[in-house]
Amino acid sequence: MRLLRASSAVATLAGVALLATACASAPGSDAPTSSRTPSGLSTPPIADGVSEVEVAWIDGGRAIAVLTWGSSSCVPTLADVEGDGQSISVTLAASSEKACTDDLAPRALMVPVPEGIDVTADVEVEIVHGQRTDTSDLEALAEAPQGQTEYRPSASWFDEDGIVLLTWGSSSCPPIVNDVQATDAGATVTLQDIDRPCTMDMAPRLTPLAVPAGHAAGPYELTLVGGGLDGKVAVG
Repeated sequence: MRLLRASSAVATLAGVALLATACASAPGSDAPTSSRTPSGLSTPPIADGVSEVEVAWIDGGRAIAVLTWGSSSCVPTLADVEGDGQSISVTLAASSEKACTDDLAPRALMVPVPEGIDVTADVEVEIVHGQRTDTSDLEALAEAPQGQTEYRPSASWFDEDGIVLLTWGSSSCPPIVNDVQATDAGATVTLQDIDRPCTMDMAPRLTPLAVPAGHAAGPYELTLVGGGLDGKVAVG
């Protein structure tokens, strides 16, 4: 399990919760975007509207998922990413939306791992978001990814009760979660079927999922049902 907790430069509170998913730009673009979908993840607000930051390996170590909490209609975008030794610096830009919904939701952003970073060794990640800076340590992966993405779904823990799911498909039709039924060994994720026209691109979509904390240690597997994504995904 690849789990990490951000240590914030500002104080975090304990609290409340909401949902989210992710919608991203096509592979090879300079600025992957995020997507939102309902879930049950909880965390409290602070002054800048983002109460916590979490990170996780995704796509076998080709990228990391950066999760922030705030308005589901005003999702941060990737302004810059740099690598230096075993450190990754991620700068987020505020959403260009003028009016934001007054909710508190997890938003997931896919960030490519810079060249030169050894994912088989521990990595420090610094996330700069407005006046706030958070740092996290990513545990070393057992092996480095080989070549480009294979466009397969993957999933990783970002908290004891939080999983981020990566799927590939149309950027205009990200997965929408209807239900999550969890057990100690896995969870069945039911997705809405798509009944509208979708763009013909192949983009990464990140979906945060909530599962009960305190599940048994060991392998954990997601069973995806519906949304054209039926299949099983091991959680790393």
